Amino acid sequence: MATIITTVRVKLVDPSAFTPPYDRALAAALASRGVDVELLTSRFLHGPVPAADGYEATEFFYRRSSERGLEARMRLPFKMAEHLTDMRRLRSALDCDIVHYQWLTVPGIDRHLLPPKRPRVITAHYIPEDDRQLARDGRIYGEMDAVIAHSRKGAGRLVEAGGVPEEKVHVIPHGSLEYLAALPDEAPLPAELEGAEGPVVLFFGLIRPYKGLDLLIEAMADVPGAELWVVGNSRIPDQELSRLRVAAAALPGGDRWVTRFVDDREIPAIMRRADVLVLPYREAEQSGVLYAGLAFGKAIVATAVGGFGEVAADHRALSIVPPGDVEALSSAISRLVSDRSARDELGSRAAEAARTAYSWDEIAGQTIELYDSLLEGAGS
Repeated sequence: MATIITTVRVKLVDPSAFTPPYDRALAAALASRGVDVELLTSRFLHGPVPAADGYEATEFFYRRSSERGLEARMRLPFKMAEHLTDMRRLRSALDCDIVHYQWLTVPGIDRHLLPPKRPRVITAHYIPEDDRQLARDGRIYGEMDAVIAHSRKGAGRLVEAGGVPEEKVHVIPHGSLEYLAALPDEAPLPAELEGAEGPVVLFFGLIRPYKGLDLLIEAMADVPGAELWVVGNSRIPDQELSRLRVAAAALPGGDRWVTRFVDDREIPAIMRRADVLVLPYREAEQSGVLYAGLAFGKAIVATAVGGFGEVAADHRALSIVPPGDVEALSSAISRLVSDRSARDELGSRAAEAARTAYSWDEIAGQTIELYDSLLEGAGS
């Protein structure tokens, strides 16, 4: 791992606070290794976020929009106007050695507003399946000195479909959300989920069409004796959510739903009670839900999208099935529901991967090596 000889000053930038757990875990891990870190972001309006640990967190973006709240009239146009101003203000805030963008809110516009500060890095958290969209996104990546992908598959797509020069692309995995398993003030299991007696199959996180909840409900029809829990805020039309709930109500093992924002303190009890965590996604690059599941040592079934297959291949830490294959999904869930030893073995490998390859200390070390190489290049 790289050793910092002089303190490196880094600004992490996530204007819309798209991924607070990731941002803050990375910031804390870098700070623990001696990096001077400031996170420039906005107020997360959906609930509490991890406290800053060894680094500074500044609500730099969308201050007026945040005060108006999520339900404010004309919120998005107002936020867009503020975005243009804030991106211009960013120029004067980058008193650092490295600027590391986690997200850019409006990539097509932001590539023209980027402050001149270099070296600049961006993490490609989302790599679209559509080649045309990725080619458009590739324009912002081309403005960077380095682009981080969370998987080898993602890195390859950035080069082949995104047009990003291969020498700019670096693979650094997503870290496990280990802080969730060590919270000092865990909340009890939500009342809606109390009283389950048999095995529990958990779908966790924002409900969006690409996440394949409909496929999971169909698969669960052939998994007798297991209760389905759906936990997470819905981002689909109410009519579609109602249709899914009606379908789940007919499942042989029953179903329970918590369709609201679930804050960090509630997650440990939910994860620990679940027997199998399922990610039936149609597409994705990575998922914070996956890395929360690893941190809790859960038996996980996931589809072979994005970098999920690499977690399975490299660490045997997942049961992997083809995306969209309901029969394979049902079979994998049934096997784990009925076989406690298989669940324990898979969960043990998940926990080991979380402690080693996906630990934040490991992620911070790889990130520092990248920073050092960029700074050496800039000084040569």
